[in-house]
Amino acid sequence: MRLEDVPVVGPLLAAGADDRTFDALLVAGAVLIPLIGAVGRNAVTTALAVAYILVFLGYVAYNGVR
Repeated sequence: MRLEDVPVVGPLLAAGADDRTFDALLVAGAVLIPLIGAVGRNAVTTALAVAYILVFLGYVAYNGVR
């Protein structure tokens, strides 16, 4: 059984863009948010959040220009 054969996951994979970097950034964001919630807001988690947002926006802008 392949991942594409799973009823809920298959259509999501088919609808998404074929961009592994974008997918990785989305997954990283989904991991980063609960991590910040569990650890709490401090200088390190704020820096991680700012870095993530800048990388994400930079990658989206790069794809828009390219």
